[in-house]
Amino acid sequence: MTTNSKPEYFAHETAVIDQPSKIGKGTKIWHFSHIMKNCELGENCNIGQNVVVSPEVKLGNNVKVQNNVSIYTGVICEDDVFLGPSMVFTNIVNPRSAVVRRGDYVRTAVKKGASIGANATIVCGHDIGKYAFIGAGAVVTKEVPPYALVIGNPARHVGWMSEYGHRLKFDENRLAVCPESGEKYKLENEKVRKIK
Repeated sequence: MTTNSKPEYFAHETAVIDQPSKIGKGTKIWHFSHIMKNCELGENCNIGQNVVVSPEVKLGNNVKVQNNVSIYTGVICEDDVFLGPSMVFTNIVNPRSAVVRRGDYVRTAVKKGASIGANATIVCGHDIGKYAFIGAGAVVTKEVPPYALVIGNPARHVGWMSEYGHRLKFDENRLAVCPESGEKYKLENEKVRKIK
């Protein structure tokens, strides 16, 4: 990561980057986006148009943020996370305009490889498990397990996803194979694990 005068990342001329901030090599920041102070963006991230990254947000490597997303203080995204167009994070459980709650931000972690669909809402304090898949327009009001597929309002668990983003179909032995990668998965105690 770099904070020097000759950055190893690309920022469109309309982007605003407050200092101090750390932005990894190969990251691209597009039109009208605002990276606020004390942010950490990993390497090879793509920050779409009209994105706001609030203070102290941390993004891992290869995070893809589509247009019109606001990532508020308290959000941490691990490597390879996908944030779909106009999806929404919150960071206060009970906001009121007349009540200052800046010290009450609630943390939300989005684990490695998770995808959040367009226009989904993640209510703060509910972590998204690794490789989970949040359907477009879903409203997440509780923790999402690793590899889970959730849809609807409120979001409900309807299946399991592979690391490649394919829905898994488990047989009578509770085994599934990803149709694209051939990776094998096992369902035990309502938890999915990849079989090496």
